[in-house]
Amino acid sequence: MSAGVAAVNGVALQQAGEQVSPGDLRERAWSELLRQEAVRTGWLAAEAALQAPRLQADQEAAIHRMLQEQVPQRTPDDEECARFHRLQPHLFAVGSRVHVRHILFAVTPGVAVRALAQRAEEVLLELSHRQAPPERFAERARELSNCPSGAQGGDLGWLAPADCAPELGAIFFDEKLASLHPKLVQSRFGFHIVEIVERAPGRPMPYEQARERVAALLGQRARRTALHQYIRVLAGRARIEGVALEAADSTLVQ
Repeated sequence: MSAGVAAVNGVALQQAGEQVSPGDLRERAWSELLRQEAVRTGWLAAEAALQAPRLQADQEAAIHRMLQEQVPQRTPDDEECARFHRLQPHLFAVGSRVHVRHILFAVTPGVAVRALAQRAEEVLLELSHRQAPPERFAERARELSNCPSGAQGGDLGWLAPADCAPELGAIFFDEKLASLHPKLVQSRFGFHIVEIVERAPGRPMPYEQARERVAALLGQRARRTALHQYIRVLAGRARIEGVALEAADSTLVQ
């Protein structure tokens, strides 16, 4: 292997002389860590590889099944759900609605995620500037958003909690964050610059009615944390060269 080439356990993440951004290198490293773990645990067939191969659809599906087995969904208990409902009642109010607009920077196959996040941060900084004109948000949404709402200046209209992905609903319906918009948040779709235009508060939902929604939200949060810890453990066990990864030496905890 050539000097200066990033690698995971001796498998190169780039070709000699290839210039790759740190963010792209990290993405390649995570992917190769998962591929090697799938080979080690029998989910993928072993193959001689000096260069990290591009994953095919069937290989990605096998890795997804591996993660489902090794990082199972945790169901929060009733005490945990009740405590969360007590501390975050606004997330489960009946009749709550928010008028939202956003700019979506979509994460698609092959995209450089770190570069995309950096671009979103640059646009957020521009829109947060005190001298930014009010119409600038809509202009940037029409220019940059990967959501069909971009044609309407990013306007999503009035939304109820059930209309949103849980990770977005947690932001949209947190009244304490109203003064922080526009704000950059991440979801399964990519990076969003969101702004709350107007709120219509609802009435509290009793815990007995909200129990399933609370459990679903907490379960999704726990799984994201567990997946992050899982891959950090893989990094801690591997020989990593030429790329900085967050690693851990502890076992998986959900």
